[in-house]
Amino acid sequence: MKMLMILTSHDQLGDTGKKTGFWLEEFAAPYYVFKDAGAQITVASPHGGKPPLDPKSDDPSAQTDATQRFKNDPAAQAVLANTQRLKEVSAADFDAVFYPGGHGPLWDLAEDSTSVALIEAMFAAGKPVAAVCHAPGVLRHVKSADGKPLVQGKSVTGFTNTEEEAVGLTKVVPFLVEDMLKKNGSNYSKADDWQPYVVSDGLLITGQNPASSEPTAKALLKILG
Repeated sequence: MKMLMILTSHDQLGDTGKKTGFWLEEFAAPYYVFKDAGAQITVASPHGGKPPLDPKSDDPSAQTDATQRFKNDPAAQAVLANTQRLKEVSAADFDAVFYPGGHGPLWDLAEDSTSVALIEAMFAAGKPVAAVCHAPGVLRHVKSADGKPLVQGKSVTGFTNTEEEAVGLTKVVPFLVEDMLKKNGSNYSKADDWQPYVVSDGLLITGQNPASSEPTAKALLKILG
């Protein structure tokens, strides 16, 4: 089983002067779900190399068993420090793709034509795509074979407007994940803020927030059988 994980390369939180990037739990938890299942994991990002970590995801309050395991795992740290350039990976080489969140993807991966083409190629080949928290934002410009938004008519979830409001970034982000998914015609649903919630619809699996990262990864494995 060959798994591709795609992380953001974007580290600026709008024009606030603060840093962003990917959310550690949303990488670490799925990484170990896949690794413990025996998957070969490739990690890629638009710029390659070491992707930026959202500093808030490194706070003591945000730590989980998976992030602690990662911090004691030099091999996993080496994988993260040497991500491949997104342009150098091909959908044909993988069985599935997983997008961890953090705010970074809203700026780069959501608008990245290489990422869009990769997701479209995965769907065309009948391969599953999963995204958690802010990462469903990467589906913003992805189209189905008929040219309509990929999420149109599909059941999805993603970081909620109220969760964004709670972290005080409603006016900072380029778009709100919940609003975008609804605007693109999806059947968007959500659980209470910060509760784990995963929606699977055919080849598309989405999770609502950081607490949803491990169950989203497990839902992806289930589809792969």
